[in-house]
Amino acid sequence: MILLDANLLIYAHSARMPQHEVARAWLDETLSKAAPVGFPWPSLMAFLRVLSSPRAVPAPSSLPDLWQQVQEWLSRPGVWIPGPQESHAEIFASLLPFISRPELVADAHLAALAIEYNLTLCSADGDFARFPRLRWENPLLPKQPRR
Repeated sequence: MILLDANLLIYAHSARMPQHEVARAWLDETLSKAAPVGFPWPSLMAFLRVLSSPRAVPAPSSLPDLWQQVQEWLSRPGVWIPGPQESHAEIFASLLPFISRPELVADAHLAALAIEYNLTLCSADGDFARFPRLRWENPLLPKQPRR
């Protein structure tokens, strides 16, 4: 069971991104499996914010078009939206000492969600390596052979 970071959604959707083909193939394959896939609201909101912003992308998409993509993802079997539960604040607080820059607060929130639900956080962002107890992987990197 996995939790998705926004960067994978952005790469999978935007053909202009160099990671597009690999990310799209990975997301399509992931969504075709029976295993649950968590789409947290912060990742969905970041997807909408980034791809609709002329500051972030050269040819922004309209919010209605992007929202249609979100609805398509959310309609897939096995897709769910995990939200903070009772233990979220305690887990989040335990991650605060590992935040070295304010922009990592959102990462700590996703890490806390993943820990809370015992999920693997999938992201192309290596900053997640800083959080103890978090299982995370970058599915865009080539798989390393097991030893």
